[in-house]
Amino acid sequence: MSSSYSATRTTAGGVEVVRLADTGSETGVSIAVGAGNMAYEFTVRGNNFLWFPFADPAGLLQHPRFCGVPFLAPWANRLDSDSYWVNGRQHTLNSAIGNFQRDPNGKPIHGLLNYSREWQLVSADADDHSAYATSRLEFGAHPGLMAQFPFAHTIEMTYRLEGGVLQVETALQNHAAEPLPVAIGYHPYFQLQDAPPDQWKVHLAARSHLVLDSQLIPTGERRPVEFGDPHTLEHGELDDVFGDLVRGGDGCARFWVAGRKQRLTVVYGPKYPVAVVYAPQGQEFICFEPMAAVTNAFNLAHAGLFPDLQTVPPGGEWRESFWIEVQA
Repeated sequence: MSSSYSATRTTAGGVEVVRLADTGSETGVSIAVGAGNMAYEFTVRGNNFLWFPFADPAGLLQHPRFCGVPFLAPWANRLDSDSYWVNGRQHTLNSAIGNFQRDPNGKPIHGLLNYSREWQLVSADADDHSAYATSRLEFGAHPGLMAQFPFAHTIEMTYRLEGGVLQVETALQNHAAEPLPVAIGYHPYFQLQDAPPDQWKVHLAARSHLVLDSQLIPTGERRPVEFGDPHTLEHGELDDVFGDLVRGGDGCARFWVAGRKQRLTVVYGPKYPVAVVYAPQGQEFICFEPMAAVTNAFNLAHAGLFPDLQTVPPGGEWRESFWIEVQA
């Protein structure tokens, strides 16, 4: 009996793409290797549950905006200034290089790899159990990246489709002679088709709500989560940072959004201790964002306000996954 899984290499709008498929569960995933190694389609029975407002990845590169599943590294969310502290030393970003973005308050945001074309496809294949694609980015091989974040490392990302569930695994290998701080994250954009966004119900699997200042930087204060369970989006938008995630016996936390009959769940592995949830009013998406650290983690750790910053020793590796599953 032939396998229901397949992995196909192709192009879309001139951008290298891998398509993973499982005919058994009627699911498919499209990954734009040449545009940030971003997944931009996760289809279940023909419906795309990733919000992607372009015909193909070429449109994204022509008019860059966050959508699909963007990867954020070497820091996710904001830094509070153009300087950051790692291993007791201060580093300053060089805005003249032009390889990072700023938020409306002028703060550096979401790292250096948005829409990056430096990813190289390592393998794309399928067997009787899954379809998968692995890509690699050699951070230390790019002077423009090293000028901003002088820690040589390799990033490997594997998308795996198995039993209708999409796993996104990330591995960091540290080639530097000092610890590599881990403050990466993802910013996936999700949509449902069976109800308007103001009727979506959201489950927040967290105990702590991080207090942010007027520029969305954590102050170090935490308070109990005050949202209902579930929280209906008609009661207000979300742009919040959560900690102390509620985990099951497998060590994973599960956030979900539900419409009338559709439910999408994002499962956070144990090394993603922080969740950002973003659902602005007037938009057709919600973001459940797995984060390895809080916003502004490098500087907060240096100030003693975030003692849980993860690091990778020289020659070591950090590896973690999150999963996306749809009940429709």
